[in-house]
Amino acid sequence: MSDTLTITDNRTGKNYEVAITDGTIRAADLRQIKVADDDFGLMSYDPAFKNTASCRSAITLIDGERGILRYRGYPIEQLAEQSSFLEVAYLLLNGELPNQEEHASWVNEITHHTYIHEYMTKAMNGYRYDAHPMAMMVSFLGALSTFYESSKEVRNPKVRHEHIIKIIAKMPTLAAWTYRHSTGRPYIYPDNALSYTGNFLNMLFRMAEPKYEPHPVLERALDVLFILHADHEQNCSANSARAVGSAETDPYCSLAAAAAALYGPLHGGANEAVLRMLNTIGHVDKVPEFIQACKDRKHRLMGFGHRVYKNYDPRARVIKKLAHEVFQVTGRNPLIDIALELEKIALNDPFFVERKLYPNVDFYSGLIYQSMGFPTTMFPVLFAIPRAAGWLAQWQEMLTDKEQRIARPRQIYIGHDERAYVPLDQR
Repeated sequence: MSDTLTITDNRTGKNYEVAITDGTIRAADLRQIKVADDDFGLMSYDPAFKNTASCRSAITLIDGERGILRYRGYPIEQLAEQSSFLEVAYLLLNGELPNQEEHASWVNEITHHTYIHEYMTKAMNGYRYDAHPMAMMVSFLGALSTFYESSKEVRNPKVRHEHIIKIIAKMPTLAAWTYRHSTGRPYIYPDNALSYTGNFLNMLFRMAEPKYEPHPVLERALDVLFILHADHEQNCSANSARAVGSAETDPYCSLAAAAAALYGPLHGGANEAVLRMLNTIGHVDKVPEFIQACKDRKHRLMGFGHRVYKNYDPRARVIKKLAHEVFQVTGRNPLIDIALELEKIALNDPFFVERKLYPNVDFYSGLIYQSMGFPTTMFPVLFAIPRAAGWLAQWQEMLTDKEQRIARPRQIYIGHDERAYVPLDQR
């Protein structure tokens, strides 16, 4: 048995043999299937890339049927329990976990690039007090490109490494300052004596105290959330980073494009939608009524189901446990009881079970962020900080893949055939 696909074109009666590799055929191989010599050849049509592999990647594996998520082969559950975000970022970008010396050097590099140019404070002050933090993040990522002309040397591995370090280091600073701007508080500069997430909490919440000491449970919780959000294969924002980066755009502007994609409510705003839903329900007693309304198509069950996962999202299991640890510090979020009852009923209702609608990562993450004091406008920003590591890994892999070219999908033209121009005074 050969790994090929035989295609019969019923228009011409001709047979074609196409190679199968890794469960795929190359779309370009379809071009040989023609009706006439001047025919362009057959194309595949796949809106939203529902069944198209755009790249070969060694970074993240998702098995949606079995509820599996692995970074470079490591199960997400193990990384969340035993690793740290910066170690995971190193793994995503370099392919292997660092040894002690590599880890110390990596953390040291990132720790000493957390400051941003002072002129950025002027740029921030140019925004209204009520500007959305994520919109500010998108623009500031692009603005960083203007400070680092060398970042355009994307084919230089040494230069790429330098700016990967800078971006991962500066993301928490930019994020924290968008929050301080929205609350009217002065910007807090990085404290490099703290951990990556500890320093982020410092820049967010420090007030008059001479030294900010992050609560270890909240510090670790944020680190775990960052691990869970670090990468998720070829999602909308990762695809945006790859597509824009394929034009050899510098990493700052490539990530600005990715962040703009994440800003969309169907991507980075999903956990905010979950909170709105839970607030709409209002009380545990009203959950059955809401479930029925969902079945009657009057409401959507937010935080359930996923484009890829047809099983329980492994990240949701970790976050559900993490939520209770956070609540021991912040106090129990009253919405958790509604969420738990909603999950309990939905997981036992044939309507949702048959449709393979299970809780995803957004179902509980918003509850944690809210309990830690974050407004919903900060949710996509909190998503963007760790996802920057994944975007950079995807961007770098795309650049080093010899098969990749500038992204340029085909189209099926459905407009007018040729027609003559009619002067304005004759229309």
